[in-house]
Amino acid sequence: MKKIIYIEKEIINFKRTRLILNKFKNPEIVVIDRYSEVFNKKNQSFRKQKPNPAIILARKYKNFILNTPDNYGIGNLYNYYFSYMYNCIFDCKYCFLQGLYSSANHVIFINYEDFIKEIFNLSRNHIDKNITLFSGYDCDSLAYEPISGFMNFLIKYMDSFKNIDLEIRTKSTYIEPFIGKPKKNIIIAYSFTPDSFSNKYEIGVPKVNKRIASLVKLSENGWKVGIRFDPIIVYDGWEKDYLDLFENIFKYINTKSIHSISLGKLRLPVTIYKNIMKDNLSEKLFLNLEKKNNIYEHNINTSVEEYCKDNLKKFINEKKIYFNN
Repeated sequence: MKKIIYIEKEIINFKRTRLILNKFKNPEIVVIDRYSEVFNKKNQSFRKQKPNPAIILARKYKNFILNTPDNYGIGNLYNYYFSYMYNCIFDCKYCFLQGLYSSANHVIFINYEDFIKEIFNLSRNHIDKNITLFSGYDCDSLAYEPISGFMNFLIKYMDSFKNIDLEIRTKSTYIEPFIGKPKKNIIIAYSFTPDSFSNKYEIGVPKVNKRIASLVKLSENGWKVGIRFDPIIVYDGWEKDYLDLFENIFKYINTKSIHSISLGKLRLPVTIYKNIMKDNLSEKLFLNLEKKNNIYEHNINTSVEEYCKDNLKKFINEKKIYFNN
């Protein structure tokens, strides 16, 4: 099926625009004024677009770097995130993006140099502070890397940011950008749910063992790695499945290479939850959620994070375990 690519007319002759276009065979090109006229259009169906999303190439003008939610971090007091792309090629049935956006089309902001300038400003303006900068909030950091090349571009600059740690969060096994010498201030963080759950509800995501193999390869090559059980999904038999997952990961990974492990609940703001449910009325995944203070979360008596932390402590120092809510 021919790929539809929308391009803002201002950037149609940019070199990076042409580089991305050259990765597609005979795409259908549609020139637009601003990405929002396509991406934010009313009466779209995320579910219908998801199997074959269009690509929208755009330029970002503001909000390059944003504050993370409160109590979100992996050690540093100051935490920010950025999004060079909106939406993801994977289709995780619990993903908040399907409730956040009305469109499943992929937006790529191609002015990468402006992201670098803003990171320079962040570093310079907080020179006496240790900062973590998170990638992978509105997209998977690496899943679209063969097309975008963004991470390959960014990591070349990371030695310049002495007070910034970069977390690259992903479920992708594409690790070509990390063939070279490891960067001390980069953490490549992999997200996991148990194998049986992932196979059913994380459509298009590499198998758990393939992700573990990528983690092992990165750690053996000297990169710092992170492990993210975020969100933790609660379903019948989740406790045993997570214990099996922990054992499977730590059977292969050298804990010395692990920078951090984070845990988090499945929590969905009411508006996002309602948007998701419009297209998932029969989805059993969401049946155990209950509304609490304008947030939908799992309705169980067990402290999910504490259960996981108690069992993770069998494998790794608890100082490396963080809760993100």
